[in-house]
Amino acid sequence: MARPGPGGRPAPRATGSLLVDNIGELVTNSPAGVGPLGLRRDVALLVEDGEVAWVGPARDAPAADRRIDAEGAAVLPGFVDSHAHLVFAGDRAAEFAARMAGEPYTGGGIRTTVGATRAASDDELRATVRRLRGEAMRQGTTTIEIKSGYGLTVADEARSLRIAAEFSDDTTFLGAHVVPAEYADRPDDYVGVVCGPMLAAAAPYARWIDVFCERGAFDVDHARAILACGQAVGLGVRVHANQLGPGPGVQLGVELGAASVDHCTHLSDADVDALASTTVDRTSGAETTTVATLLPGAEFSTRSPYPDARRLLDAGVTVALATDCNPGSSYTSSMPFCIALAVREMRMTPAEAVRAATAGGAAALRRRDVGRLEPGARADLMILDAPSHLHLAYRPGVPLIRQVLHNGVPQCRPS
Repeated sequence: MARPGPGGRPAPRATGSLLVDNIGELVTNSPAGVGPLGLRRDVALLVEDGEVAWVGPARDAPAADRRIDAEGAAVLPGFVDSHAHLVFAGDRAAEFAARMAGEPYTGGGIRTTVGATRAASDDELRATVRRLRGEAMRQGTTTIEIKSGYGLTVADEARSLRIAAEFSDDTTFLGAHVVPAEYADRPDDYVGVVCGPMLAAAAPYARWIDVFCERGAFDVDHARAILACGQAVGLGVRVHANQLGPGPGVQLGVELGAASVDHCTHLSDADVDALASTTVDRTSGAETTTVATLLPGAEFSTRSPYPDARRLLDAGVTVALATDCNPGSSYTSSMPFCIALAVREMRMTPAEAVRAATAGGAAALRRRDVGRLEPGARADLMILDAPSHLHLAYRPGVPLIRQVLHNGVPQCRPS
């Protein structure tokens, strides 16, 4: 099946051959290179039929049908944003302003977006996804996961995922985002709907199932029941865990073999040990690995404590970075912004942050075809207006993405 492009149609794959040469620094995320990013210098990269076919010294570059001169700049794999909520309607700028004035974040604003999303047409929702997907692509994101979770009825969750599937193969059923107002006094009944008719309607459009396991959302028993139902119909597991305070979400994710537990802001030693115990090989994409996906845009937007990435990395946990793009708690589509936050606020090195935004995101989606640049990988890459990956953190807020290739096809250059 052809993967969707940023406009919702199957993404075209390049035909013929394309040589990207005069690369000053290439981030491969491959053991063939140097250091955690698999760096190679003074190299060229050959694309054939949308995949990386060859990487080697520039002097040995083969002939190709077309050529892109990187002009000595850095070339990186496309970012892999493994946590985003793009199907929604409405605006919560006033809520953001209130938080900046001192009001705490509780997650309750999700219901505001639910009302607006239910009232929106398919075309309105599709236009929002297209706009945000385009923003992300221009900032280097070539792979993005898209969740439902702002419909919370059988029909609205199914249509949210149907629209999301036009833009991404990595779609996630998040009917268990919060308990909607009409079930406020009957959470058990709502869980029954999620596990029954809602899952049945959503599953044909989803690869993953997710639950917001948090105070004010779903307790551990409800979360376990919902995730088990998803597993029973073949969906992979993801968990929103330990964002607002300590809780059982991380342990639940590890217990169920989740691909990723996301947020991980408040962790006990036992949580860290559980995550570390799942890591077999950071580069193998092993099915036993549960990735800790960190979402610093949410902490920025809610003035909350940042996750301690250093603690996780030092314990050997596989870490991903993602935007958590949503209208309430992290309205950013910029992976470079998240990299800068991770370096400044979460004690990650620039190399660790770039790896987490590429190979880490791929591991969180259990994908081996993206997040790296070596033969056999998809030709998803970006060329920076900079000589090194270091500039993504060194020059925060500066539009450094010169060009993006998706499936070997050049995308629109940033304006």
